[in-house]
Amino acid sequence: MNLLVNVVLTGLMVFFLGEKVMGGVLEDVMEGKASVIDLTYPLNEKNPYWPVKPYMPFKYEVIANMEKDKVFSGRYSTPEHLGTHIDAPNHFALNQPSVDQIPFEQLVGPAVVIDVTEKTEHDADYTVSPADISAWEKTNGRIPDGAIVLLNTGWGKRWHNFDQYKNTGSTCFMHFPGFSKETATFLVEKRSIKGIGIDTLSGDCGTSSDFQVHHVINGAGKFILENVANLDKLPPKGATLLLSPIKIEGGSGGQCRIWAILPK
Repeated sequence: MNLLVNVVLTGLMVFFLGEKVMGGVLEDVMEGKASVIDLTYPLNEKNPYWPVKPYMPFKYEVIANMEKDKVFSGRYSTPEHLGTHIDAPNHFALNQPSVDQIPFEQLVGPAVVIDVTEKTEHDADYTVSPADISAWEKTNGRIPDGAIVLLNTGWGKRWHNFDQYKNTGSTCFMHFPGFSKETATFLVEKRSIKGIGIDTLSGDCGTSSDFQVHHVINGAGKFILENVANLDKLPPKGATLLLSPIKIEGGSGGQCRIWAILPK
């Protein structure tokens, strides 16, 4: 009985402490005590997209204007996995939550930013290894449980040039960095992360054909954020992420607004 009481009390403490911490973060924003960095690219028809049929570019058209209709309105079409977006767990795994089923608690968490820009300058196909994680932790401390691990590869500087962003060159393969299967497995099994994110088209590197990182992350019920903007503006730790994905019933993912909140 005492054990049951302790478990219940501990659960209540964690719940209310979490609410207090999150409330404090948002209060800091409203009171000007914290800064907010938008990690989301605007959607437009020049956005890079997955260059394989039947994927297609973003499309927007005006269907009513102020001069003629006295109201401005438009319509758009887009693949789920275009622009800054989230891969829901059901994207690469059966019997996992769709994007509308991800609970709010999973969409908020501390940001861990791993910078590998120096390595990717010399190797476009670089994949982040457990050794990179160890190096980050040696400097910054253990990755906290419930973290969202973001990979800054420097690819954001290529965003406005689709050819450079997908980086196919003279081959049929794209060339851009990503996570490795071993790193994804480590983060899921040893660090209890909520998800990962990256500033490229995919959590897997561009040459991947079997998408092992997606299978590991989605198979564990976690999400992947792709085409994340402004990662060079975040510190290695200290930011809180707030994710707001589009709520498509049964969807495998969708466009996602991402904010990073930083104490001043």
